Amino acid sequence: MADTLRGNLVVAQSGGPTAVINNSVVGVVDEALRHACIEDIYGSFRGIGGILDENLMDMRKEDPRVIRGLRSTPGAGLGSIRLKVKDHHIPRIVEVFKAHNVRYFFYIGGNDSQITSHDIETLAAQEGWEMRVIGIPKTIDNDLPETDHCPGFGSAARYTATTIRELDRDNHSLPYVYVVEVMGRDAGWMTASAQLAKVDERTGPHVILLPESPFEPQKFLDMVQKDVDRYDRCVIAASEGIKDKDGNLVAAADTVDAFGNRQLGGVGQTLAENIEERLGVSARWTKAGAIQRCAAHLASPSDVEEGYMVGLSAVRAAVEGENGKMVTLVRESDHPYKCTTGLVELEKVRGRTKDVPLEWFDADEMEMKEEFVKYVTPLAGPIPEVSILDGHFVGKKCEPWQDPTKK
Repeated sequence: MADTLRGNLVVAQSGGPTAVINNSVVGVVDEALRHACIEDIYGSFRGIGGILDENLMDMRKEDPRVIRGLRSTPGAGLGSIRLKVKDHHIPRIVEVFKAHNVRYFFYIGGNDSQITSHDIETLAAQEGWEMRVIGIPKTIDNDLPETDHCPGFGSAARYTATTIRELDRDNHSLPYVYVVEVMGRDAGWMTASAQLAKVDERTGPHVILLPESPFEPQKFLDMVQKDVDRYDRCVIAASEGIKDKDGNLVAAADTVDAFGNRQLGGVGQTLAENIEERLGVSARWTKAGAIQRCAAHLASPSDVEEGYMVGLSAVRAAVEGENGKMVTLVRESDHPYKCTTGLVELEKVRGRTKDVPLEWFDADEMEMKEEFVKYVTPLAGPIPEVSILDGHFVGKKCEPWQDPTKK
């Protein structure tokens, strides 16, 4: 057991919220209340911005029933932020921590949040301020390295698969080509999870497009035409970040975000317009947007529990003396599914992302292989079932119908 470090705690949330991000906050608070060495428990209002502006909420004064209710509440209960933290921010953050005797800091977020956590830990050590900094993973993109998966992804995967399964039944009713634009700039984990929607070869998604696999326009159109010929329709799951063989985005706006990335969006419309122009078939598109990450009504049961578990584990690790680490999820078995937590140095996480392994993608058939289905199934949980009629048609007795108004 490490020497007991007494002081206050700050927990913050960052980036796009998920359906289970608040579970990690509750996990931090619940575990912190069990340790006498942790005195005041603060929630930073709107991530790092709340620390810079000293907007710290006293979590001990919150109604415990409200804290508990966060476990089924979407969005970031503490408020979130998209701020590109720069060198001049870090000294101010450490200054605020010193002023409030903060000895424990937990940052719930994705890639950039883990970089920020590492920078804070490094400067605090340089200035001789003893504290424990632990990163807590969160991202629907599932692209953090060194962890089997990320809290938030399982629920987003379940939403994606459920929505596409339902859209497929709608599309079967009134057939045409339907493009579903799914979140994912560089990693196609969410788009790949659409594979779970498939019931048999007749059902969608018929085509999956990932950022990791170069987009080939003619090959794509040929595949769409093939499915239209077979099924009179085609359902497509396309990542917003698909790129051509030269790495150029198929669709993106001219504006950039706070991190210098071109704003994505429009790939669904672009593909649908190209299909109509080149193939002469009716095509529509849709984009779920933020609903993909906040649909708590479809939260994965395992995702909910793991979101809570990483919060608990982060505090336990810090109290035991760990510092400069990120909590990881470690899969122990698939059948039955069992997952525990581990730790990895923040330095190993910063600046790295995790792609969908291309060996899990059939580029010729544009669909995910069984290896991916095995990986994602326990994370997403059960997808609502649908019934599909076999279509036992009776024999025809009349001459084929020809509309007399059409020549």
